Amino acid sequence: MNRGKTIRVLLVDDEPAIRRALKTALHELGFYTVEASRGEEALLLVRGQEFDAVLLDINMPGIGGIRTLERLRAFAPRLPILMLTVRDEEEDKVEALERGADDYITKPFSIRECVARIRATVRRARTPERAEDAPISIGDIEVQPAQRIVKKAGKPIRLTPKEYDILYYLMAHAGRAVTYGRLLASVWGADYREEVDYLRTFVRQLRKKIEDEPSNPVYLLTDACVGYRFSEGSPRRRRDEQIHSGEAYLPLA
Repeated sequence: MNRGKTIRVLLVDDEPAIRRALKTALHELGFYTVEASRGEEALLLVRGQEFDAVLLDINMPGIGGIRTLERLRAFAPRLPILMLTVRDEEEDKVEALERGADDYITKPFSIRECVARIRATVRRARTPERAEDAPISIGDIEVQPAQRIVKKAGKPIRLTPKEYDILYYLMAHAGRAVTYGRLLASVWGADYREEVDYLRTFVRQLRKKIEDEPSNPVYLLTDACVGYRFSEGSPRRRRDEQIHSGEAYLPLA
């Protein structure tokens, strides 16, 4: 993909009003969009055209969002797919992430949030895969996997082995929502997938070591009822990009 080309987005939702609102807003920002009302139609479009990202509603008639996601992943493993969900469907969000979604957007959402999520997901997909032992630096936090060293503002900080494993996994997947189950399985093993309280204890301790204000984190963020997300930008950038209460939202109920 050429980095400078127009981002092509497939909008998949059975509600025409939602598709129109998204199409209008995205076109004004320079995106090219194609619409589909059902999962079956989306599968045909992705097989016949090139897209940079898919916005896929989780609740649709026909084969539905989750089954469409699974089928898309079967033949387009690196295609960025963001699920559109409603506010109270935490179990659906977790299932979508576990089955291969790159991220999710909760209705109603602001166009700023939507565009930021699309661009971030496309950017990650276009970035060459990083070597496992390559250093990771985000803001003033740096991890050196070969030596298992962590630094904050250039100064080493002491982490327990499990704290390091949690931090490394989240930073290696920066910007993505990582479910509790996936993080637990990665760090402790599949038998620990349900030990969410256990994980929260470690995250609290980790925040005390890497955050300036552990109660108001800017790096290790919580996705409520879903999991954790390590910010992929600097603390200042994240503060600037937060959605303000006065911002207009798309009419997506």
